[in-house]
Amino acid sequence: MDWGTGAGFLAASVALTLMPGPDILFVISQSIIGSSKKGAAVAFGLCTGLLVHISAAALGVSAIVYGAPFAFETVKILGALYLFYLAWQSWRSIHSRVSGPSQESGVGESTLFRLYRRGILMNVLNPKVSLFFLAFLPQFVSEDKGSVALQMILLGGLFLLQALVIFNVVAFLAHRIGQQFLQGEKARRRTGWFQTALYLVLGMQLLLISR
Repeated sequence: MDWGTGAGFLAASVALTLMPGPDILFVISQSIIGSSKKGAAVAFGLCTGLLVHISAAALGVSAIVYGAPFAFETVKILGALYLFYLAWQSWRSIHSRVSGPSQESGVGESTLFRLYRRGILMNVLNPKVSLFFLAFLPQFVSEDKGSVALQMILLGGLFLLQALVIFNVVAFLAHRIGQQFLQGEKARRRTGWFQTALYLVLGMQLLLISR
């Protein structure tokens, strides 16, 4: 991979990461509802999940797995069910705040790890991410520049690093904006409803995608 390819790939990656999508919206909602630490925990989880997709794409595993209709449908359904489960948890959290303090109101290690794990599962169980890497990475790979698998791993690593930086910056800014404009229980509940709706919409979208 030469510098020109790397620069072009990085510019495209930053633009794609900043586009409104489930990952960045999830980071924003957690940062607004909770804190920048919660948003960062989600960001690290999402980027850890990317390692699975990048490795699978580089080794050709994704092409084999998603070439099989049963495997694709299984991952898709599991991902959608997980998103519906998160929607239910978010809805329950809204109602628990009415009667008492939320169980996830703090930023203890258990809460941050739970969000980190949630980010991993959301990413790994989303077949759209694998399909994205299968379509995106090969555009910047050339067989006459060495090992194709190694090039894809390097490009995937570059994508992961820029996504991690952008997600953490977004988490910090979203929390600061939330502190300025979304103070009070009523505003937090509205954000909670938005998050619940987001999970439901993403789950339904996932069920509708095809290979």
